[in-house]
Amino acid sequence: MEEAAEAPRRRGSVPVPPARPFLDSFRSNVKETFFPDDPLRDFRHEKGWRRRTLAALAYVFPVVGWLSQCTLSTVKSDVIAGVTIASLAIPQGISYAKLANLPPLMGLYASFVPPLVYAMMGTSKHMAVGPVATASLVMASLLESEVVPAENPTLYLHLALTATLLGGIFQAALGILRLGFIIDFLSHSVIKGFMGGTATLVCLQQLKGVLGLKHFTTSTDIINVLRAIFSQTHEWRWETAVMGICFLVFLFITRYISKKKPNLFWVAALSPLVSVILGSLVVYLLHLENHGVQVIGFLKKGINPPSLSNLVFTQPHLTIALKAGIITGIIGLAEAIAVGRIFAIANNYNVDGNKEMIAFGMMNIVGSMTSCLFVAGPFSRSAVNANAGCKTALSNVIMSVMVMIILMFLMPLFQHTPSVVLSAIIMAAMLPLIHFGEMFNLWRIDAFDFVACMGSFFGVIFGSIEIGLFIGVALNLVRVLLFIVRPKTFTLGNMPNTSVFVRTDQYPQSQPIPGYLILRIDAPIFFANASYLKERLERWIEDEEEKLKFKGNPDLQYIILDFTAVASIDTSGINMLKELKDSLKKRGLQLGLASPSSEVIKKLDRSGAMNVIGEELIFLTVDDAVVGCSSRLSKESVHDDIP
Repeated sequence: MEEAAEAPRRRGSVPVPPARPFLDSFRSNVKETFFPDDPLRDFRHEKGWRRRTLAALAYVFPVVGWLSQCTLSTVKSDVIAGVTIASLAIPQGISYAKLANLPPLMGLYASFVPPLVYAMMGTSKHMAVGPVATASLVMASLLESEVVPAENPTLYLHLALTATLLGGIFQAALGILRLGFIIDFLSHSVIKGFMGGTATLVCLQQLKGVLGLKHFTTSTDIINVLRAIFSQTHEWRWETAVMGICFLVFLFITRYISKKKPNLFWVAALSPLVSVILGSLVVYLLHLENHGVQVIGFLKKGINPPSLSNLVFTQPHLTIALKAGIITGIIGLAEAIAVGRIFAIANNYNVDGNKEMIAFGMMNIVGSMTSCLFVAGPFSRSAVNANAGCKTALSNVIMSVMVMIILMFLMPLFQHTPSVVLSAIIMAAMLPLIHFGEMFNLWRIDAFDFVACMGSFFGVIFGSIEIGLFIGVALNLVRVLLFIVRPKTFTLGNMPNTSVFVRTDQYPQSQPIPGYLILRIDAPIFFANASYLKERLERWIEDEEEKLKFKGNPDLQYIILDFTAVASIDTSGINMLKELKDSLKKRGLQLGLASPSSEVIKKLDRSGAMNVIGEELIFLTVDDAVVGCSSRLSKESVHDDIP
């Protein structure tokens, strides 16, 4: 019994785990793939129905958990943060609604209703939700291909609300089905290039407001935008240009001050609202409306009724709304989840990605029914929220209350706000997103990342938003396929006086084991790479045999494959191992496997490949494989010496 218990610890073959029934294994694989986290784990073990109910509510609505832990100090911090981000939300909401060619009130509603939903369902303590420039431009560019806002503003508004609803449903579905890995195809390099290209276009488009142009192109590529700017030089207004440059300089100066002295964060946070107030006063006192300076115009105060009846579900409009909703939803999620993770890591807490997707989906679903612009998690607003000292999502509630008060009583005060100030606010927010230095630094780190970044960047500025996004995702897919279809293999050598085996190309001091060729495969083995791996392994063996003959060293006897990185294998991979085993046998060589995973062991056992390779030639580690094979060689040599 003691020997049996100690057997798995010894060097040598790995004991094969008992195979589970097929149905149990299938259910387990599906659960681990699509539902890695048990959503009932937090409250199944609670005792008493009240505690279970409370725990279940806390899982679905995290507000139940953090609200009970609020103290007077926490509430005070959140109130200060909420008032601060509300001052930023007002000019941003109006500006981003303008960017999306939608009424300014929709931008303010986006900072009124959705934050209440996020406060109940979100898991980030520092996220300040609201409209974002990138999502606003993306949705506008996609919808303008179907409807021109100036010609049919009502239909355009209805399509925007429908796209917001469908985007929210898509986001919530990703969270419920735990399919957030789809967002991971937008890598850091692709997002960097996409955001840089989008920011470039946004800034160029805002020259319309800075120069006082009344007519502009609906295209988003840089060629048409520049043509629209320079073909109307006769309409340029020096008054708006001077005002725009002055406010842009003011916004950058306040940002510089806040960056140099973090305790003065409120200087940059309040600067957009100060710009709106100053701009409105200048226009009102100097009567600049009569000199060609465009203003927002009258804004009705009060809360609009629900917009559920404005949704459009008829063709051909439904198709374009669905396309705009899905693309905008993906971009919004990628930005929001990245922002949430940044602040979670900085403040040592966790953000549940799936819950975040559900929360953002529900925000946009509710928002589409309450006349809201598409919302996400803007970094600038969240950074202000964090710097203002927020402790919980209560700051979003405070912001919502402040915006509601403005909507109900103070909206007419913004009717003299000049469009050029809104353009300056948008440009000040977007210019920092253009990181040419970081983009070119990617070339030094990873050339393929640089190509993906530049492909996405140039696809956006010379093509369109969706072309840039498609190029970036396609290049990432190509990279994944190349990694899987053409996996790398390396020879391993032994570090002197240790049992450690390392890559010989990385550690020149490592030494090969005479008579052994040890190869590491750095990817799963399946139908797409099985043939390539067989050819590659045979080429390694042929080259090694020629090298040994040239140097006069002992012949090869064992080929050991290190399976540490082989997480799984399919039937094509198993057949490849069988064929390789037969091929080596004809050449007088033995095949051994080291460090196979439990998944690989199970499939080798079920397919019968275990008997072909031999259980005695499957080892826990590469060192065990060398020791075990050397022991077999010594036994065989003794047996051969017996007459």
